[in-house]
Amino acid sequence: MNQTTIKKSPFQRAKMTLSVLVFILIAGCSQVEVNPESRQRSGDESPIEVVTTTGMISDVVQEVGGEEVHVTGLMRPGVDPHLYKASQGDMAKLDQAELVFYNGLHLEGKMTEIFEKLERSRPTVAVSKNLDPSKLRSGADTGGTEYDPHIWFNVRNWISAAETVRDALIEYDPDHADIYRQNAEEYINQLDELDEEVRTKIASIPEEGRVLVTAHDAFGYYGDAYDIKVMGLQGISTAAEYGSKDVAKLRDYLVENQIKAVFVESSIPTKSMEAVIAGAEEMGHQVIIGGELYSDSMGEPGSDADTYIKMVRHNTDTIVEALK
Repeated sequence: MNQTTIKKSPFQRAKMTLSVLVFILIAGCSQVEVNPESRQRSGDESPIEVVTTTGMISDVVQEVGGEEVHVTGLMRPGVDPHLYKASQGDMAKLDQAELVFYNGLHLEGKMTEIFEKLERSRPTVAVSKNLDPSKLRSGADTGGTEYDPHIWFNVRNWISAAETVRDALIEYDPDHADIYRQNAEEYINQLDELDEEVRTKIASIPEEGRVLVTAHDAFGYYGDAYDIKVMGLQGISTAAEYGSKDVAKLRDYLVENQIKAVFVESSIPTKSMEAVIAGAEEMGHQVIIGGELYSDSMGEPGSDADTYIKMVRHNTDTIVEALK
């Protein structure tokens, strides 16, 4: 008796192969328990292979690690970490890494399980792990998780991240501990200066005009730290959908309080804010886009926001110029 053979398309076969490979890799990570002694290198002068998630984390690891690290970032400029899914190539990079750094607090929500399994086979560090929970903003009320993960918008929090990176590198590579301490000290001094710079610039905006309206609620830590009211159309995660009620609520706030400018974000489509602007215009109130801010992603290499410090400075200068 003849049997009918169902042929799969090349796309279906490739998709099935990818799924199997990712499953095997994750399963392998979950089954291998590494001897604690292998979590510390000694006598190896080659750069440490480090994999990070966001550009901000890549930057702080490079600053603290210097020439002793080779950093591979998974997320390119303009990528939204809330919605990011690890590819087959990402899984291969993670499998080859000696150390892994990520944000934590569910910023990389779809990758959380991967990091939990990687912890069994190599040092996998959340840069947010040493922050005092009492100083973290709640995310539950704005469509997110327990805590708001956008910790880098308070420069003091990023100083803690730098210290966490320093300590993790020293623990893994004690032979170069003095280098990591020196690099971290120099970088933290720059962050101290940046923190004061942002505070001074935001204070120059008249208090009644100190309102920052953005596409999603990413700037809460910035608002708390530097005394500026922050409002976002979406919640803290861009995975949380916004609707016509959200657009109408923000539109009405802009009209009632005569807010002149709103801001778009580099990692989020502009259509959401354009809808708010159009709604305000229909009610006779003119609102402009005050500029593009970098929220969950830094700028392209060579731009004025291609490092964490430059990103914070760009955002602050853009806000001050539009609102002052």
